[in-house]
Amino acid sequence: MIEQPQTVDKPDLLDNLGRIRPALIVALLALGIAGWQWWDSNNRIRQLQIELGQRLAASNNVEQESRVLSKQAIESTRELSVKLGEIQGKLADSQNQQLALEALYQDLARSRDEWTLADIEQIVLSASQQLQLAGNAKAALIALRSAETRLERLNKPQFAALQRAINDDILRLQEVPQIDTVGIAQRLDELIADVDDLPIASEHEIPVVQPRSQHPQVTGAANRFGREILQELKGLVQVRRMDTPDTALLAPTQVYFLRQNLKLRLLTARIALLAHDEVSYKSDLLDAQNWVKRYFNGSDARVARALISLGKLANSPVSIQLPSLSESLAALQASRIGRKH
Repeated sequence: MIEQPQTVDKPDLLDNLGRIRPALIVALLALGIAGWQWWDSNNRIRQLQIELGQRLAASNNVEQESRVLSKQAIESTRELSVKLGEIQGKLADSQNQQLALEALYQDLARSRDEWTLADIEQIVLSASQQLQLAGNAKAALIALRSAETRLERLNKPQFAALQRAINDDILRLQEVPQIDTVGIAQRLDELIADVDDLPIASEHEIPVVQPRSQHPQVTGAANRFGREILQELKGLVQVRRMDTPDTALLAPTQVYFLRQNLKLRLLTARIALLAHDEVSYKSDLLDAQNWVKRYFNGSDARVARALISLGKLANSPVSIQLPSLSESLAALQASRIGRKH
C-alpha cells in the first residue's frame, strides 16, 4: 500500500521555521564564537610560537654566550691555577727566605752580642791595665763608663750582672782621689828642658877692682913694658866670689855631665811618677833640688823658679791605693761561659 505524502500546511511550516530560526541563530553564533576562538587560539599559538622561537633563539644566544663565558672562565681558571701555583711556589720560596733571614738575623744578633761583649772585654782590660801599669784612675773611669754605655744601648737581660759589676767598679773609682799625673809630668818635662839654661854658680864673676898705685907712674919704655906684663898677669889670674864656701870649680866637661845627670834624675822621677813609686819619686826630686842648690846660681830668677817647682813637686803625693777591676773581669768571664753553654 502506497502511502500518500502528507501535506503540510503553510501555517505549520511557518511555525516550524519560526522555531528553527532562533536555534539557527544560536548555532551560527556558536559557530562564530567557535571560529573566533579558533582564530584567537591560532593567533595566540602563533604568538607563542614566535615568542617561543625568540626565546629559543635568545636561549641559543645565551647558551652560546654561556659556552663562550664558560670557556673563558675555564681558561681563566686554568690561568689562575697556574698563577696560583706560581704564587704558592713564590710563597714557599718567600717562607724559606724568611726562615733563612730569621736564622741569619739570630746569628747576626748572636754575633753582634759576641762582638759587643768582645769590645766591652777589651775596654775593661784596657781600664785594668791603666790602673795596674800607669795608675791612671781617670782613664780607667772613662773606659768603664764607655763600657757601661755600650751595655745600656745593647739592653740585653743576660748582661745585667755584668752591667752591675761595671757600675760597682765605676763607683769605687769615683771615690779614688785624683792625681794630676799629666800635669806633674808636664812640669817635670819643663824642668828638664830648662836645665840647659840654668847658670852654674862658678860662672858668676865679680869684676876685679884694681887698687890705685901709690907710686909715681913710670914713664917711657919701662912704663909700657910694665903695663904689658900686668895685662898678661890679669889674663892668668881671675878673682871670683862663691855663694857657698864648698862650691867647687867645675870644668866645662863637668858642667855638661852635671846638667845631664840632673836631667837623668828628673827623668827617673818622671818614671817613678808614672809607676806611682812615691819613695823613688821624692828621693829623685830631693837629690835634684840639692844639686840645683849646690851647683847653680841661686840668685838667678830661673834657678829660683826651678827650686820652687822642685819643692812643690816633691810635696805632691803620687801614690794612692787603687781598686782592682776583678769584679768586672769575673762578670765578663761568667758571661762568656754562659753564652757558650
